[in-house]
Amino acid sequence: MTEIPQKQVTIEKIPAILWGEPGEKLYIYVHGLCGCKEEAESFSSIVCPRGWQVLSLDLPGHGERKHDTDGFVPWQVVPELQSVLAYAQTRWERIAVRATSIGAWFCMMSFENEPLERCLFVSPVPDMNYLIENMMRQAGVTDEQLEKEQIIPTQSGQALSWKYLTYVREHPIASWEKPTRILYAENDNLIDLSVVDDFSRRFHCHLTIMKGGEHWFHTPEQLAVLHSWIEENC
Repeated sequence: MTEIPQKQVTIEKIPAILWGEPGEKLYIYVHGLCGCKEEAESFSSIVCPRGWQVLSLDLPGHGERKHDTDGFVPWQVVPELQSVLAYAQTRWERIAVRATSIGAWFCMMSFENEPLERCLFVSPVPDMNYLIENMMRQAGVTDEQLEKEQIIPTQSGQALSWKYLTYVREHPIASWEKPTRILYAENDNLIDLSVVDDFSRRFHCHLTIMKGGEHWFHTPEQLAVLHSWIEENC
């Protein structure tokens, strides 16, 4: 892996890393659940030699912010990502996004009306309402129960929240008119292919499916496919 220059920066209160030599092109890198800004190193090693810089950040409850009281919730994350984009727009002429899983959903919530040169989404969550309702079915929880209890723990370790579900339903992704490429794993256990395929068709995204892959790309074979896909699409 090529060693890429990196610089620690802070955007308002958000710790971030700026990768690569100064230039006019930037990827904003947004991790998923349990991720961190440092995981952008591999991506940076591919795109920085091609003239891009990468700005990766720690979302609430992750990386340097592991003990933050700010929640990993859209009403906290969306304003932060909008601040990051505003910061980037004053410094770079061309801006793109690379995001993983729920990070892709956060980006779609945050950047719906913003111009982006391209978006690379890995194992994205294109429909959070679908995901939450699927979790509710598996846990045997109804809308009425969740509204009454407000928060219900599940065996998966992810709690169901009425506030979260209400927010999601009040903020559907109505449009996503950006050049977007998606890498999806055949054995993704969170999002069904039909959901990703429907999103891709609605918004004219280019969809690539890895046969035998999983939601989390982590094995040598999966990482090789991921790296090849990035090289082809960056």
